[in-house]
Amino acid sequence: MQRILLALFCLALPPAAWAKTEVATVPMEAVQLGPHSYFVQGLPGAASSENEGFMSNAGFVVTRDGVVVFDALASPPLAEKLVSLIRQITDQPIKRVIVSHYHADHFYGLQVFKALGAEIWAHRFAEGATRREGAAERFEQRKEVLFPWVDDDTQLLEADRFLAGDMDFEMGGVEFALRHVGPAHSSEDLAMLVKQDGVLYAGDLVFRGRVPFVGDADSRAWIAALDKLIALNPRVLVPGHGEPSHAPRTDLVFTRDYLRYLRDQMGPAARKLVPFEEAYEKTDWSKYRAMPAFDEANRINAYNQYLRLEQEGGE
Repeated sequence: MQRILLALFCLALPPAAWAKTEVATVPMEAVQLGPHSYFVQGLPGAASSENEGFMSNAGFVVTRDGVVVFDALASPPLAEKLVSLIRQITDQPIKRVIVSHYHADHFYGLQVFKALGAEIWAHRFAEGATRREGAAERFEQRKEVLFPWVDDDTQLLEADRFLAGDMDFEMGGVEFALRHVGPAHSSEDLAMLVKQDGVLYAGDLVFRGRVPFVGDADSRAWIAALDKLIALNPRVLVPGHGEPSHAPRTDLVFTRDYLRYLRDQMGPAARKLVPFEEAYEKTDWSKYRAMPAFDEANRINAYNQYLRLEQEGGE
C-alpha cells in the first residue's frame, strides 16, 4: 500500500521532480578511522521509508592505486551517496568491493560500483545467494518497504570472484587480510583487516553495546569465528551496525562470552530434557538484562539455541 501511495504521489508531481524520489536524502558522513580507512554509519532500527534503508555500515580504503569498498549498502541510491563521499576524498578509481555477506542491507547497492568498473568479491558460500529460497520474497518485501529507493530497476548482483577461504592482497602499498569467519551470522561471512591502519571491518559478527541477535545461527562456529578475529588484534573494529569500537577486544570478547553463556545454560537443559520455559526461568540473566535489545532478542536467542543444542546432543 505504501508503495502504491508513493507511486500516485510521484505521478502528481511535474516530471522534473520524479527523479528526486530516487536520490537518497538521508544524512551520511564519511568518518576517517586510520590513514587509509573510512566508514559510514547506518541509522538505528530496521529498514524503513524513514531511514531509506540506511541502517547498516559500510567502509572504504583509499590507496595510491585505487579504492577498496567493504559492503555496498541497502540500495543503489545509498551506494551513489557513498560514491559521492568517496569522490570528495579521492579521485582514485573504485577497483574492488568486498561483500561481507549477502543480506539485503549489505549488497543491494552493488550495481552502482559494478557500473564504475569495480570487481565484486565474496566468499564462495555466497554463490547463488540471489537465487536461494527466500531471496525473491525478500526482494519483494524490500521493494514494498523501501520504494522508490529499491524497485524493479534494482539489480541483485552476485560476485565476480568467489574466494575459497582466507586471502591476503595488496593494493597501492596497503596490505589487506580477508578472513572467512562463517558460518556464523551467515555461511559466507567475510571480515577485512587493513593491516597498516589496524582497522577491522567485521560485518555482522559483532554487535556493540547490546544483546546480539543470534537466532538459530551456529553459535559454536560463531564463537570460533570471534576467536579468529580476536587473534587479529585490531586497533579499531567496525561492526556491521552501530559505532566503531576503539576497544575491539572488549566487544569481541563480550559477544563471544554471551554465545558461550547461551550454550552453557541451554545445553545441559536440552541434554536432560528440561522444558525450555523452565530452563529459561532458572537461568541467571542479570549480566545482560539491563542491556539494549535484551527483551527483543534474548528469549528468542535462548530458545533457538536450545533447539540447536538439542539437535547437537546438548554439547
